[in-house]
Amino acid sequence: MKKIHCFIRRFILITIIIFIFFACKNKQQAPPPPPEIPVVEVIQKDVPIYQEFVGQVYGLYDIPIRARVEGWLEGIYFKEGGTVRKGQLLYSIDPETYEAKVAERESALAETETRLVKAQNDLRRIKPLAEINAVSQRDLDAALASEEAGQASVEAAKANLRAAKIQLSYTKVKSPIDGIIGKTKAKVGEFVGKDPNPVILNVVSTVDTIRVQFFLSESQYLSIAREFARLDSLKNAGMDEKEIERKEKNLELILADNSVFKYKGKVDFIDREVDPTTGAILVQASFPNPQQILRPGQFAKVKAVINIKNNALLVPQRCVSELQGKYSLYVVNDSSKIERRDIETGHTVDSYLLITKGIKPGEKVVYEGIQKVREGMAVKPEILVLNEKGQKEGSNVK
Repeated sequence: MKKIHCFIRRFILITIIIFIFFACKNKQQAPPPPPEIPVVEVIQKDVPIYQEFVGQVYGLYDIPIRARVEGWLEGIYFKEGGTVRKGQLLYSIDPETYEAKVAERESALAETETRLVKAQNDLRRIKPLAEINAVSQRDLDAALASEEAGQASVEAAKANLRAAKIQLSYTKVKSPIDGIIGKTKAKVGEFVGKDPNPVILNVVSTVDTIRVQFFLSESQYLSIAREFARLDSLKNAGMDEKEIERKEKNLELILADNSVFKYKGKVDFIDREVDPTTGAILVQASFPNPQQILRPGQFAKVKAVINIKNNALLVPQRCVSELQGKYSLYVVNDSSKIERRDIETGHTVDSYLLITKGIKPGEKVVYEGIQKVREGMAVKPEILVLNEKGQKEGSNVK
């Protein structure tokens, strides 16, 4: 009897141990809850496609200051790099040679005027005599010819004197426009106005408005040309002028320090032909520059709209993986499982990437934890709300 009780106790103990073992094993094998994975929905909207072109800055007017006569430079009357006014004296060239020419021309004029007076007096005496046939017709004709020749000589002498005075005036070099003047290329005492000596003494630039010149390929030019044609049609349709001006002024200027220039510009010139050697065409845009921050010679990038993609699909760039030139991303399907998608990409738009193939509008794309997910994995999507810069604004777990 005692053996039976001992056997029963052992049996119960073994049963309890086996039950506890299997209970613990089953507990360990219970699947964990699906992880929460941040996702974003594919955005669909019309997207302007921008492209950047390297351009060079010019003043609205860049006028070279030339020495139009030869001579020794006597004086400089401006501050290098400062502002000058139209008509302001900039340089003076030794005028002695040109003053002598003026004096010579004045003397020649006086001489011809004296000869003209003599011819006129002779004609006045001969005319009455010719009327009474006291002198021959030949003498009268000679007196008339002499008087006309005298008048022509006086006019020629006056023209020579004007030319000499103009040459003399060129010894005073003045600014043709208001603007900023650069560093002088000649010093006082140098002989100027004849190569190899300086002929261009300086440059004055108007920079309240600046011009930026850059080149487009043929395909890029066609996109811009179509946009111009569309704006022309809007003008003909009677669209508000302010709205048209806003659409025309859509160029941005990115400076050397990667800052964006405060004022927007517009295209105001397209060259008449494509350069057959390069396949490019010259385009010029103008930008307001009231603070005169930009100066001629700078390089900057012009950011322009070259196309509008209607109903484009966008995802944040961080969602996309690239391997050997092929792009992919992870999508959470309607069953809350991960799918890997091969995609084709287009332009970048801020922090987003335009997707041309592989996804549909409204699909949920894995935003964070790409390294943790795998094909077929069950997840709990946490939908994030992003702003235009791709930054998180909120979330909603589903």
